[in-house]
Amino acid sequence: MSAIEVLERQPLRRFHYVLLAITSLVYGLTAMNVMLISVALPRISVEWSLSPPAAGLLASFGYIGMFLGALSSGFVADRIGRKPTMIIMILIGSVFTGLCGFAPGYEIMAAFRLIAGFGLGGTLPLPGVYMSEYPPAKYRGRFVGIVETAWVYGAILSVIFGYILIPKYGWRAAFNAAYIPLILIPFIALQVPESIRFLERRGRIEEIKGIFRRYGLVEDVEGLDLRPQPVQRIGIKRLVSGEYLMRTLILWMLWAALVYTYHGIFIWLPSIYADKLGFSIVKSLEWVLIVTLVQVPGYYSAALLLDRVGRKPILAFYLAVAGVASLLLSTTRDINMILIYSCVISFFNLGAWAGLYAYTPELYPTELRGTGSGAAASVGRLAGILAPYLTGYLMYISGGELFYAFLVFALVHLVAAIVTGVFGEETKGKKLEEISRI
Repeated sequence: MSAIEVLERQPLRRFHYVLLAITSLVYGLTAMNVMLISVALPRISVEWSLSPPAAGLLASFGYIGMFLGALSSGFVADRIGRKPTMIIMILIGSVFTGLCGFAPGYEIMAAFRLIAGFGLGGTLPLPGVYMSEYPPAKYRGRFVGIVETAWVYGAILSVIFGYILIPKYGWRAAFNAAYIPLILIPFIALQVPESIRFLERRGRIEEIKGIFRRYGLVEDVEGLDLRPQPVQRIGIKRLVSGEYLMRTLILWMLWAALVYTYHGIFIWLPSIYADKLGFSIVKSLEWVLIVTLVQVPGYYSAALLLDRVGRKPILAFYLAVAGVASLLLSTTRDINMILIYSCVISFFNLGAWAGLYAYTPELYPTELRGTGSGAAASVGRLAGILAPYLTGYLMYISGGELFYAFLVFALVHLVAAIVTGVFGEETKGKKLEEISRI
């Protein structure tokens, strides 16, 4: 019998929910650190007299680091394990995001954001990869989708810290919140086991039995006849060859589309409300908080439908609605309609993220799951490098108008919806090994 068969027969236990809580906290607090720059950027721009392209470039340095981190962490996680890689990346991302509050000028801030981005980008793919490898297949989409919903709480925390700290203490104080995720490291070290699928592929049967025993997953551990499963060695080149080529291309397209639209919109949203609509920093952050709160039902609506409706239809529908809302926002000058369309984009863009995080790790076998997920995330980070700068540039050359920037957002959403709907592969209800077909 394989350890995977034991896992698939398990009912949901307290163990699964503890893992869900810890991975959700990792993901949510990492999201908070990613988004802290958005609430600080309006004040930084004023203090350092930055043009919109220069401010966007400062944000983009973080995404350069995230690209490198996402590309590296998946590769490392497939070799030394999910757990130690997660700890290392949390440490790097938190410490250097916090140091941004001490940056004396543009160049040092850019360097800190680059290094912080490496840790943040390296952390983000791992909770979903890890969570995909423990629950039974019929619950997997829901569990991974819920981990992804933690993003919204991190984004809300970044706005709240900005709302409370920046008006009174200045933008530097907001970055002190970045050290909070360090609290999670002892819990991960003590409470989170290594991925059983990872251990089984390396023949570490006694460690697997130890996990079953410690967490009460199997009553008669000694009676289990666990045997190392034959492993087919799969090179990284398989990501872009054979049956994985189409999956990889679709995932790369989806990651690029969602990273570009989310970070292009939400990094700039406080500045748009402050500069283009004439709001104070407090009023701007109030509007951003409203728009961010709408992400909560967006996430949960998608996460709870993934195991019923499927990954492919949820992704296509949510992307399409976000694209239409972006198009409508690009053509309106009415302040109230800008808020309404912003909320619609927020709801459906973030719902699509829940689908993507469940979908991504499912499409690769265990030997490639971390690398494939990390590669997809890293392609997304390339789009993230472009998004803040290009959005700022499009608004700059149009004299502050939102039309061209949001027209691009609309097109990106709609193209991604069509490609997914036509070429995507459904994974609902299937075991990971059945999907991987190796």
